[in-house]
Amino acid sequence: MFANPQTLTAVDDRLEALLAERIDRAEAMGPAYQRLWIRIRAALRGGKRIRPQLLLHAHAALGGRDEAAAVSAAAAVELLHTALLIHDDMLDGDLVRRGETNLQGAFVAEALDAESSVEASTAWGGAAGLLAGDLLISAVHAVLAEIPAPASARLQSIVDECLFVTAAGEFADIGLSVGTLDPTPDEISRMMRNKTAAYSFAAPLRAGGAVAGADADTCADLDEIGGSLGFIYQLRDDLLGVFGSEELLGKSVDGDLREGKRTLLIAYAEGTDAWDGVRHLFGRRSLDADDAQLMRDALIDSGARSRAELLLARRRDECVERIQRSSLPSRLRDELTRLAHRCAERES
Repeated sequence: MFANPQTLTAVDDRLEALLAERIDRAEAMGPAYQRLWIRIRAALRGGKRIRPQLLLHAHAALGGRDEAAAVSAAAAVELLHTALLIHDDMLDGDLVRRGETNLQGAFVAEALDAESSVEASTAWGGAAGLLAGDLLISAVHAVLAEIPAPASARLQSIVDECLFVTAAGEFADIGLSVGTLDPTPDEISRMMRNKTAAYSFAAPLRAGGAVAGADADTCADLDEIGGSLGFIYQLRDDLLGVFGSEELLGKSVDGDLREGKRTLLIAYAEGTDAWDGVRHLFGRRSLDADDAQLMRDALIDSGARSRAELLLARRRDECVERIQRSSLPSRLRDELTRLAHRCAERES
């Protein structure tokens, strides 16, 4: 998206070197533990590398000169991203990621193949997911500790705050899904800002600024703009999760409806006649394609889809305006403006 392909290759090389070292060390701990690290490596491969690109571009645009430190920081944010995805899958009980069996699912399948019970196999997969995420978070701090001061301390603080906020969002997401939190638009919006925006956009931009030695005002701009970008991205993701193309997304578009995922789309539909007629289907594990289509029709007829799309457009325009009135370098303002439009209009 932004970064020099050679610099992104350096990030991948940094990740591969770290993982190769951990896999070698794990051999002495037994074959199962080594398989855990091998599957951690598989989880880190692929993806769009959006967060490293954001960090690297912010670093370069703000006049940063320590490319080695920027590469290490970019590797760290990708480690953090993967850790949070693994934990998210574990909390949601998901066994698939990006259309393929995820780390947890691989260990569940392994146990089932060994004729373990479903309960034991699920526990084995859950333990693998929990430990893999924890190990990656530990690796984040190890990588950041190698970066020279004072950037290292600033980056450690960013990661600490990011985990604190993201955990609040994850906890709220679960509370919304099980009914212990009131699924109002305000509560859902706060969950979205905390769960996704903090680590996906704000933290990488702030980290790029930290490595470049940016001042407090610039970092505040990056934090606010990153939060707005993350909200836009998540709102578009929620719309695609119901109305997107399975072919482009690489996953079912019935999943959010089947799981009863509380999004702004659902909050806007609540209390309308159209939604009341299909509400009993929401969260039904045995949901079939016809019933899922009935809910999509209700989300359209209730006005929920159009309301969510209007909010998306408004937040995009507000974000672009905030970017343009910031004191960021023009090159960075232009790239972030393009990103705001891309987040709002993407199809996958």
